[in-house]
Amino acid sequence: MALTSTSTGRAGSGRALLAVLMPAMLVTVIASDMVNLVLPSIGAEFGASEAELAWIVTGFLLMFSVGVPFYGRVSDRVSLRRLFGFALVTYAAGSLLCALAPGLLVLVAGRIVMGAGAAALPVLSIIAVTRLMPKERRGMGIGVISAATGVGTAAGPAVGGGIGQFLGWPALFWLMFVAALALLPAAMRVLPGEPPAGAGRFDLPGGILLGLGAGLALFGVTQAQVAGFAAPSSWGSLVAAVVAITLFGWRTARVAQPFVPPALFTNRVYAAAVVVAFLAMIVNLGGLVFVSLLVVDVNGLEPGQGALVMIPAGIAVAALSPLIGRLADRIGTRSLVLAGLTIVGLFALFLSSFASGTSVLPAGIGIFGLSVGFILVMTPIISAAASALPAEQVGVGLGILQGAQFLGAGAGPALFGVLVTARREGGGAALNPLYPGHEGAAFSDVFLAMAGVVVLALIVAFRMRPAAGPARSR
Repeated sequence: MALTSTSTGRAGSGRALLAVLMPAMLVTVIASDMVNLVLPSIGAEFGASEAELAWIVTGFLLMFSVGVPFYGRVSDRVSLRRLFGFALVTYAAGSLLCALAPGLLVLVAGRIVMGAGAAALPVLSIIAVTRLMPKERRGMGIGVISAATGVGTAAGPAVGGGIGQFLGWPALFWLMFVAALALLPAAMRVLPGEPPAGAGRFDLPGGILLGLGAGLALFGVTQAQVAGFAAPSSWGSLVAAVVAITLFGWRTARVAQPFVPPALFTNRVYAAAVVVAFLAMIVNLGGLVFVSLLVVDVNGLEPGQGALVMIPAGIAVAALSPLIGRLADRIGTRSLVLAGLTIVGLFALFLSSFASGTSVLPAGIGIFGLSVGFILVMTPIISAAASALPAEQVGVGLGILQGAQFLGAGAGPALFGVLVTARREGGGAALNPLYPGHEGAAFSDVFLAMAGVVVLALIVAFRMRPAAGPARSR
């Protein structure tokens, strides 16, 4: 997947490249979170129910889960410049459609188009760093992009709440429209226009089956949060997802050039990285969502005040990500991943035990620890996965990895939401004997469940042998 030396030298100049990729990642993360606090305003304007409003979020996430693996695979055949340009134009078009939407149906359609463009930006950013930056600086580059994720996570609710309150919710989409158009000429200048060398054909029907399976699985889980797993829209979607994934596996075993090369999952380091990324993202997004709900439902804050609790965690992620990337370049990844998962598990237990009462301090400390632990996991693990793959598999491999990550992001809050609903209906004390009160017991059980998911991730992460380090064996 070599590029010409001229292209690599020009496009890979670190500062110019990261100056484009970091804001692109930032607008992606902000776009996914910014609408949450303005949903009531949108519902009041359009006379929409909560279930109908959920599609503003779900439509965007569905396109992410379907689109990320496609962009990763297509990047093995099409130039980064062309794909990135297409993604930014699509994102801008979706933002414009949302800003001008006369009704809910058009707004949801616009969010779906936004998601189709936004899905490309995280995976293409990681692929660009992997291909265009020297191997010894790859971890640093991934860390800088991860820093944008931290900033966006902290800024998304604040941007949505502040701008939505003072300028109205359409202003959010005008802002994203302008940002996408402003990034376009810079991306055309720094990204290479040549397609990867030696790119071959791949199985498009197999890719459609994979995307369909991922999208149906995410839809089924989100429907379970609204209507329960017994609802036909939930179990029917999950059954259809199993069928689609089964057909995908059957086709992969029979075609000459499958959408996902089976050799990817014979690579133990890469396979472990995918599973750990999925499980870690379930916990991370679950923590972000349910700490926000905890401080409103149990600690009695207003939604806008609740968003402020998240800001220190976002700032810490932004500050630490580049440092963690440099550390991964020097010492390898396995020890960082295991340390990060341990921190996430301990702070999940902390939240399960102490995040109750009138003080929001335990909630703030808990989400701070979860976020720091998570970035200790994700920045090194992406670098490990990229280093473990041969050049011709980097695009599809990172696409599958980030697809698993965003699938976890969509599934985590929905699964934990089902648990919260069931616990509230059932009543009773928290399972954690250290939890002091009765109020908020459902939240305590959710954070305890997150700790259990971390244990599973630790078991898998132990399979990442020391040779997975990007810089040297460790």
